[in-house]
Amino acid sequence: MNWDDPTDESAAERLVGASADGEDQAVEAALRPKDLDEFIGQEKVREQLDLVLRAARARGATADHVLLSGAPGLGKTTLSMIIAAEMEAPIRITSGPAIQHAGDLAAILSSLQEGEVLFLDEIHRMSRPAEEMLYMAMEDFRVDVIVGKGPGATAIPLELPPFTLVGATTRAGLLPPPLRDRFGFTAHMEFYEPAELERVIHRSAHLLDVEIGAEGAAEIAGRSRGTPRIANRLLRRVRDYAQVKADGVITRDIAAAALAVYEVDDRGLDRLDRAVLEALLKLFGGGPVGLSTLAVAVGEERETVEEVAEPFLVREGLLARTPRGRVATPAAWAHFGLTRPGPSAGGNGQQDLFGA
Repeated sequence: MNWDDPTDESAAERLVGASADGEDQAVEAALRPKDLDEFIGQEKVREQLDLVLRAARARGATADHVLLSGAPGLGKTTLSMIIAAEMEAPIRITSGPAIQHAGDLAAILSSLQEGEVLFLDEIHRMSRPAEEMLYMAMEDFRVDVIVGKGPGATAIPLELPPFTLVGATTRAGLLPPPLRDRFGFTAHMEFYEPAELERVIHRSAHLLDVEIGAEGAAEIAGRSRGTPRIANRLLRRVRDYAQVKADGVITRDIAAAALAVYEVDDRGLDRLDRAVLEALLKLFGGGPVGLSTLAVAVGEERETVEEVAEPFLVREGLLARTPRGRVATPAAWAHFGLTRPGPSAGGNGQQDLFGA
């Protein structure tokens, strides 16, 4: 798992986690843009995808299979729905973990309509037998259904109507090359710039009937970790605070006060992130320190620290993973207003055993 993988329960509980719970999914359905022109950010991906879809419509053919990769919360599911809308086709949504047998995939493929879009989320977690069946389905629009067992088993070819597969993955490196090669268009979703997130927040605020100023939107955007899903979640929490503690209008001061209540600081770090960094800085002198030791120091599981907290800290340049252990960067010292120990101190903040 990586980038706050949605399978991690700890990630799902965090206000700044990129996974979506039931509330997020319900709100996102109302906030999702309906076409490419309305979709904010990912300029290159939108431009390239627009050409792919326009060309397919001009030919009167189904669009090429599309692979979207990137961290959770950047809009992969939204783009899949836009692809279906642009092609005026129905969409079927499933996920890799839900397809554990080739028969599961065969049942889905055999029920597709011509031109239908099949969205397969977390495609890298699909079982190997289903994966191999998907090769033929994508390339030849045909699957072989095995009837019987043992030496008497026979393969019955089943023709499929032309369809478009949209695969989404947070870990493109886990996809086998034969599967990647069968996608006609591959795009990587990048993290958003603060200015793009401000546009997302203004749009969402309008749809949610929330009054927000430019400085208030900028304050929320700066703490959203480059992820629209997190920006929308923070907006809803700030809206609640503004309605209860103020006049309902979100200003910079209101946004900052609200996010202070929810323990999200000006760089988007939450309680877990700060606990990891503070332990690294104050208990171990900035490291290097082993992952297990660091996890014990913050009272969390090793996997929680490694897979939930560290990816964002590394991306922000606050923590480095080295062969000797975890090390705090100068930016981490500066963020907490601390002074880095001098050369006489050991890596764990104690006096060097052989020092003067």
